Amino acid sequence: MAKYFDVHPENPQRRAIGKVVEVLRQDGLIAYPTDSCFALGAQLGNKEGMDRIRSIRNLDDRHHFTLVCQNFAQLGQFVVISNAVFRAIKASTPGSYTFILPATKEVPRRLLHPKKKTVGVRIPDHVVVQALLAELGEPILSSTLLLPGQEEPMTQGWEIKEELDHVLDAVIDSGDCGTEPTTVVDFSGPEPEVVRYGAGDPSRFE
Repeated sequence: MAKYFDVHPENPQRRAIGKVVEVLRQDGLIAYPTDSCFALGAQLGNKEGMDRIRSIRNLDDRHHFTLVCQNFAQLGQFVVISNAVFRAIKASTPGSYTFILPATKEVPRRLLHPKKKTVGVRIPDHVVVQALLAELGEPILSSTLLLPGQEEPMTQGWEIKEELDHVLDAVIDSGDCGTEPTTVVDFSGPEPEVVRYGAGDPSRFE
């Protein structure tokens, strides 16, 4: 049964944030709001959490997981970025974008795309997520909360708690959350490629 946390969207209660991070550190799986839509999240080293996300979303091994990072310093530990790419990403973060980049050795092998050895990274513009990341001290392994057969992600915390109570350990509700996943830009080739059109303006990468 998932714990339910009602968290203030602008002034997140430290106690609630601490309790959610405790769930993550105990290899729990959470649903949390972001600046684009709800996401599923687990701690970076939580293999079972990754398997649970795959199971809930019915994903294959070619799915790009995302490392949700607090800032550029953290992001830079996990992906290889050239100066030109750095400038392009810096101009668009924090925001509703996910960037696919070559991973460093800091990223567990099982999180990498099997052929490309890439991983998704993003820096969200969301007070609650930033509070979680600051308390956790490392990225959250994440994937959009989009259930098989559904065209749009779930948007209400109470609805997620009701629907996924048996497969989650915690749900954060901080009010309205968007329905549009991030725009995904692949920087692993010679030219940036927009591979999913979403909440972030894609024009600057086309």
